Amino acid sequence: MNLLKLILTILITSHFALSCKDKATEIDTIKEGTSIVNKEIKAENLQKTSFTIEGMTCAIGCAKTIQEELSGLEGVQKATVNFEKKLATISFDKTVQTTKSLTAVVEKTGDGQTYTVSNIKS
Repeated sequence: MNLLKLILTILITSHFALSCKDKATEIDTIKEGTSIVNKEIKAENLQKTSFTIEGMTCAIGCAKTIQEELSGLEGVQKATVNFEKKLATISFDKTVQTTKSLTAVVEKTGDGQTYTVSNIKS
């Protein structure tokens, strides 16, 4: 019976140790500002913008969610949200999206009141 408890304890401990390591790696990647590249855009239509996002409290729940929302939009080539710097950088097709439409998506993410955008640069 003691051997069974020992084996079970080792299995549970190793499971938690390995799963925490995976989460830590994912969090570190997002803190550094990962990006998702969707598609190529004609050079004459390519526009870049960056802005500060206030209200983010974590890398996984906030920054990653906002990054995925932006990356999933039509006309967005690349979106990066850096949690530590509170900075979003987006490359997009100006014939499909505008800076105003991108910031509106961020501000509507979640409950629509958590995130605010400022310091918009185009």
